[in-house]
Amino acid sequence: MGSKVSCVKQATTFAAAKSTASTHFKIILYSMFLLRDDISEIASLFQKGSILCYPTDTVWGIGCDALHESSVERISNLKGHVPEKGYVILVSSIEMLKRFVPKMPPRLETLLAHHQRPLTMIYSDTQGLPDWIKAPDGSAAIRVATDEFCRELIEAFGGPIISTSANKSGEPFPPTFGGISSEILAGVDYVVKYRQDDREPAEPSSIAFLDRYQELEFIRD
Repeated sequence: MGSKVSCVKQATTFAAAKSTASTHFKIILYSMFLLRDDISEIASLFQKGSILCYPTDTVWGIGCDALHESSVERISNLKGHVPEKGYVILVSSIEMLKRFVPKMPPRLETLLAHHQRPLTMIYSDTQGLPDWIKAPDGSAAIRVATDEFCRELIEAFGGPIISTSANKSGEPFPPTFGGISSEILAGVDYVVKYRQDDREPAEPSSIAFLDRYQELEFIRD
């Protein structure tokens, strides 16, 4: 009799554990679908010319379609200043980068493929990028996103996006979402919900360019 009771208890416990595991799996799966749906929706906002506040692979940023002039102008007005060296452009992959930097040095391509930290490169020779996002000398600052959310967002959108820190010109960049001013949040069309609860302070990316000897020279490390 005791053996039968024990077996029943074990079966009940196993069924309960299986049900709990199944519920947890469904919650995780549902969260994944929610995130993907959000990415699709956010990408459609970029396509409509909206400006967004979103988490990047570095600090929280303000972004838009990099090729949409009036959207970039709105970001400049919100920031209160047009960057002297142009805006940072995010792409999802080296393949997308090559659309704008066709003469990619093999050594640099290898470096970017294996570099773990966010690295913004200054390219003097680009194609397909408008003057309003470039520096006065015609160079462009482009970064291959290292964050999965950013990569998926850019892929869903299908093109490069602007990435500039979510703060007024001359003010410190926000290390977390909580550091973004209400003026910035009110000035964008949409604020991404993903990673708003992160408490780990973020830092801007390193910035570098290739010198005439094809060596990396860092402007900001």
